[in-house]
Amino acid sequence: MITDGATRQEVVKEARRRVPPLQVTRSRELSCPSKAKRGQCLAPVAPLVAAKPALRAAMREEGVSNVALARRLGVSEAAVRRLVDPDHASRPDGVVAALSVLGRGLIIEDQRQVAA
Repeated sequence: MITDGATRQEVVKEARRRVPPLQVTRSRELSCPSKAKRGQCLAPVAPLVAAKPALRAAMREEGVSNVALARRLGVSEAAVRRLVDPDHASRPDGVVAALSVLGRGLIIEDQRQVAA
């Protein structure tokens, strides 16, 4: 996403406004951010906003269906559907467990934020 503003604080505020929690469409993948270039900054997103599309992408890459993942996790297929549903407020530990059985992990980074 690209935003602009008269000040860095306005840019960050606009970026945060444009990425509300769990507002990722089912069909879109989130790409990994490129490194910020001089004068640019990365906007943080809620962990589940990043984790759910990552789980869906990992399932697709590994060729693992909802049913197969449910079997590996020992949960129902409906539980897996909720884990990948961007509109469902899943517990982060459930998404982390699902990523783990696919050989993936979730890294959450603490960064100082620019005042908005």
